[in-house]
Amino acid sequence: MAALSPPDTFKRRAEFLRLTSRGRKLARPGFVMQALTGQGESPLRVGYTATKKLGNAVARNRARRRLKEAARLSLAGRELPGVELVFICRQETAGTAFEKLRAGIDAALAEVLK
Repeated sequence: MAALSPPDTFKRRAEFLRLTSRGRKLARPGFVMQALTGQGESPLRVGYTATKKLGNAVARNRARRRLKEAARLSLAGRELPGVELVFICRQETAGTAFEKLRAGIDAALAEVLK
């Protein structure tokens, strides 16, 4: 079950801001992904965020949990050394079909890694 374990996450605001300023931004239905590649041989790191525009804490947490699970399943088993990702929830994240979220993450990852 180690292959399905979640990747390391960003904890500090400065890490999110660094990725925002230097990373590539890809908008998809249900989320926005910011990606930075070529960070040496460090393991994959991921961050998740939801703004207050989404609603109260319950709505933000629900959207973030759905996006985290979709990303965890899409990233499972992939070797992505030196890749850093930030997923930003959108208004439609909570209502988008789970399979569509996963397909969007897979497509965005394919675009970043090509």
